[in-house]
Amino acid sequence: MKRICCVLFISFLFIVVPAGRLHAQGKSSDFERAGLIKNAMERNVLHAPNIFKWLLNENKFWYLQRTEKGNEFTLVDVKTGKRGAAFDQQRIALSLAKETGKKIEPYELPFQDINFRKNDQIITFAIDDTIWQFDLGTYQLMNKSEAGASAISENSTQNRTPVISPDGKWEAFIKNYNVYVKSVTGADTLQLSSDGSAAEYYSSDLKWSPDSKKLADYRTKPVKTRQVYLIESSPKDQLQPKLHSRSYAKPGDSLPVSIPCLFNVEKKKQVPVTGVPIDMAYNLSAIKWRQDSKAFTFEYNKRGFQLFQVLEADAVSGQLKPLITETSPTFIASQKRYRYDVNDGQEIIWASERDGWNHLYLYDGKTGKVKNQITRGDWVVRKVISVNIKDRTLIFEGSGREAGQNPYLIHYYRVNFDGSRLQLLTPENADHTAFFSDDGNYLVDTYSRMDLPPVAVLRNAADGKVIMPLEKADITGLISTGWKMPEVFHAKGRDGVTDIWGTIIRPSNFNPQKKYPVIEYIYAGPHNSFVPSKFIGETQSGDYRSKTALHELAELGFILVQMDGMGTSNRSKAFHDVCWKNLKDAGFPDRIRWIKAAAKQYPYMDITRMGIYGNSAGGQNSAAALLFHPEFYKVAVSSSGCHDNRMDKIGWNESWMGYPVGPQYEASSNVTHANQLQGKLLLIVGEMDTNVPPESTYQLVDKLIEADKDFDFLMIPGMGHSLGGDYGEHKRRDFFVKNLLGIAPPAWHSK
Repeated sequence: MKRICCVLFISFLFIVVPAGRLHAQGKSSDFERAGLIKNAMERNVLHAPNIFKWLLNENKFWYLQRTEKGNEFTLVDVKTGKRGAAFDQQRIALSLAKETGKKIEPYELPFQDINFRKNDQIITFAIDDTIWQFDLGTYQLMNKSEAGASAISENSTQNRTPVISPDGKWEAFIKNYNVYVKSVTGADTLQLSSDGSAAEYYSSDLKWSPDSKKLADYRTKPVKTRQVYLIESSPKDQLQPKLHSRSYAKPGDSLPVSIPCLFNVEKKKQVPVTGVPIDMAYNLSAIKWRQDSKAFTFEYNKRGFQLFQVLEADAVSGQLKPLITETSPTFIASQKRYRYDVNDGQEIIWASERDGWNHLYLYDGKTGKVKNQITRGDWVVRKVISVNIKDRTLIFEGSGREAGQNPYLIHYYRVNFDGSRLQLLTPENADHTAFFSDDGNYLVDTYSRMDLPPVAVLRNAADGKVIMPLEKADITGLISTGWKMPEVFHAKGRDGVTDIWGTIIRPSNFNPQKKYPVIEYIYAGPHNSFVPSKFIGETQSGDYRSKTALHELAELGFILVQMDGMGTSNRSKAFHDVCWKNLKDAGFPDRIRWIKAAAKQYPYMDITRMGIYGNSAGGQNSAAALLFHPEFYKVAVSSSGCHDNRMDKIGWNESWMGYPVGPQYEASSNVTHANQLQGKLLLIVGEMDTNVPPESTYQLVDKLIEADKDFDFLMIPGMGHSLGGDYGEHKRRDFFVKNLLGIAPPAWHSK
């Protein structure tokens, strides 16, 4: 009876979202400020462009920035040093208004991207589904949608099969699951394979050798794929619900097995590929032929992410040999892999964490031996930007090298292949984003920090010297609203040695004599680091919130914090390895120490009233805070959570939790530990989540009911993978106000 009553109680907490947006009602100044801060932050940062586009094969670039007038397009000619309006915005606004019948403001144009054509005399842009062309000489505006649609249609009809040989004499194709070729000029067809079937078929991604004498392909043995289902309860186009299904492999599921195959077209025979690993069941890269046609290569990621190889197949014998073998007792982070073949594979540039940090190595492409380490030190290479074979140099993004700086700040460097002459191109203590010209001679560099407004300059890519200052952000209007600059804060982690970095955000009416509850925004996915490094928190990969959401929440009377604990990426391998088979850790020992250190320095942070929220992996983390660390965290809001890693997508979870599936999965499961819940919990999920299956949340709900736990649950019909949208955001704010501030939130009304 108890269980039935609980189910009935929970059912009342399913809330169907009304059509209109909901807003706070009443005279609450805190809620009013929270509603205004987003607009203030977005419209009161002037002269801070963050997207720059170089014109194709020209030393010119344009950028869009917000100025006192509104949004302005600016064009820069590097050779002449001229900088000015990219086009006459008044004239284009008048032309658009005439064509569309709508009022168009010249500095609020309904597009933000342009392309220059015909010696820079014409620009094209898109508004909704319409493509427009504007002549900068005649000021004529033309609707180009029909031409654009025709071009798109023509491209979409290009069929990748048959595949024409480089010399144009042969075409290869798949028929009845097997590989065939035929002469372009003749009628005869040659069958090269006979072992293909529905149970083991050849792919259509056939790869010709450059000399047109050989073919390579994969033969794949498929498996029955798992189907996951979603019920769309309230579709917009019909009364009755809809059932949706899709293939979705989960940890431990069977995977297709693919093996490389080689065909000698000239001799009309298949050449057996020997030395193939017997368990090629995960992530084979595309086949790539050497330009001399003597071999082809591909990359093999063994299931479990502990062995990664670059393999080469001899085009005559079919013998496979490993050129590079990377192993790890924990995991090889696939997002950090990098390979560049120099001079048709005579040398290979390769990224590895073998010395404890992500660095670049130069391999002999024939012997597979390391010639030298290109970069080294207690810092990481984040991304290779370009490789100059002639000069034997490369340019890359790195972080953590510059002493005294936040180790997540990205800088740009140039280095020789032999590791000599490492040169810093962007010396300012900030997070840099570079946009390189096509010829590689110049870069536009925009840099900022959470506590440093953006600056944009043009640099010489050879030495990083500033050629031309471009813009410097003006935040006078933002400061005048009372907005408080975030503070970058660091403290020691669990080992007492490693610095943990994060930010502290305070409300605009902050009073150090008051006590403020603290809320942590958490996302501890191991695939990246997540604390924004740029000004006012520009979104980063995996960061599931808007750049203003933390400031909005702070206005209600909270201090917001965010930090990257151990187990996340972009630090040392040891720092990252903390997550291995242990996602429930989520860096909590580091996070708690960091927050306690901040509260010791700032006594107005009342960490006896500690909240936390997050989405996706952050949804898993925020719920886990109340299951595994209830002595510290008291209130949590969890959105779209991956509450049991056995329920989520295969690749992401097997990367960090390992393969085969073992007891470590259950040990990290929120569902398994639901009976440990303490504190106040709100779960939010969208019924149409195609990223993390919503049953991951439903099963947690089931176990919480079974354990007779008090919690709140909001399921939003039609919503996908999300923090909850406007409705969920409002519910989250109310939940924290009620349970951390101890006051009733204002009433709602529909607008």
